Amino acid sequence: MTAKPRTTHAELGEGFFDAVRPAQFPEHILRYRNQRAAATVGLDLLSDAQWVNHFGRFEPLPGSFSQPLALRYHGHQFQTYNPDLGDGRGFLFAQLEDQRDGRLMDLGTKGSGRTPWSRGGDGRLTLKGGVREVLATAMLEALGVDTSKSLSLIETGEELERGDEPSPTRGSVLVRLSHSHVRIGSFQRLSYLQEPERLRELLDHSVKHYYPALWTEGDNGRAAKFLGAVSESVAETGANWIAAGFVHGVLNTDNINITGESFDYGPWRFLPTYDPVFTAAYFDHNGLYAFGRQPDVLAWNLTRLAEVLLPLGGHAELEAGLNRFWPKFQTAVWGAVRRRLGLQSLGIEADSTLVQEVFNFLHDTQMPYEQFFFDWRGGDGSRAMRSPAAEHYRSPSFETLAGLLSTHPMADDANLNHPYFARETPRTMLIDEMEALWAPIAERDDWAPLVAALDEIEEMRQAYSAG
Repeated sequence: MTAKPRTTHAELGEGFFDAVRPAQFPEHILRYRNQRAAATVGLDLLSDAQWVNHFGRFEPLPGSFSQPLALRYHGHQFQTYNPDLGDGRGFLFAQLEDQRDGRLMDLGTKGSGRTPWSRGGDGRLTLKGGVREVLATAMLEALGVDTSKSLSLIETGEELERGDEPSPTRGSVLVRLSHSHVRIGSFQRLSYLQEPERLRELLDHSVKHYYPALWTEGDNGRAAKFLGAVSESVAETGANWIAAGFVHGVLNTDNINITGESFDYGPWRFLPTYDPVFTAAYFDHNGLYAFGRQPDVLAWNLTRLAEVLLPLGGHAELEAGLNRFWPKFQTAVWGAVRRRLGLQSLGIEADSTLVQEVFNFLHDTQMPYEQFFFDWRGGDGSRAMRSPAAEHYRSPSFETLAGLLSTHPMADDANLNHPYFARETPRTMLIDEMEALWAPIAERDDWAPLVAALDEIEEMRQAYSAG
């Protein structure tokens, strides 16, 4: 093992986490192993037996935590404050250095057993829930979103009772690789408990380890600088969701981390067609977290972070840090959509006009969302005219957008020679497709369709990231 383990989060000490014991499972069937993600932290040389011992039985990684840490946090859930949260079915298992740039990386779990914060739950994850997260993270990464990586999925041999899927259902344990599990809700908890010294300690820890360029000893403006950096990171992720047509599902403040990765999705969805009111969660009756409301919700969540940082920074400075969200979000959306189209920038004004027309066209035609970006990669209309959606490109509503697409030169990394772009239709992951991949697993333990889909998503990632 070439991993470089860390115990950085333990430096926070008492009051931030609880050392816990992982569940003991009757079986450990390895269902998914992300070798590419493992290589980034030096875990790719583990044998399958070692892998299962660490990520199914949770034998400590040498040099990291001797016991997993269930993190303490609060949060607003559907904008109602809940002081009874925390890691209820997961924990921070280990921390490692990214082999490429030395960044601190977390190995966090889902379904690893009860903790002091389980609130009567069984601390388990259904196998279907694990498969859903594997698909979400793979698809988001392929589409250019900074996301947690699903590192491991192990079936546990347990039968779980659930109210929202046929029960008993199979159990699993998931391990994620991500940059941070410090959440907006981590700060909210310390404010709620009126622990200003621990609040300052968490701020200093977060700046030192996640935004080290901002660290200056004795800097009284640290809180505002931190808030501004977090706001821009979250804005960029939100912009990438919009370009990818992704709907998170549960954008609570405990599901927004300080480094902006996309994680903890709940009942996520991808858009079939452009629809600002499209909602992912069946229980989101008022559409609070609908596709088009996600930027507003992210800004609302960041405002909650600004409020709890008030004892550590000036009001005007914090307001200025918070106000970095919307300008960053706007420019990030323009850039994300343009990059999805494989086009060069012609400046802010031209890019913003192009993106506005893209969304106008998608709204007016209701053509398949992902198909449009696939068809017009590189701005080359010859491929688009052979598309199943070609009729939409012959309509008068496309004339303005066609002219804008033709004025933007192809980007150097458009990569149109990649075999992925020889397809007629793009790889998508709509809800019916996800259910179709789950059905053979549930009915006859057939994993071949899922493996094939993940291979296609990996080809898609390579097509969009190579150049």
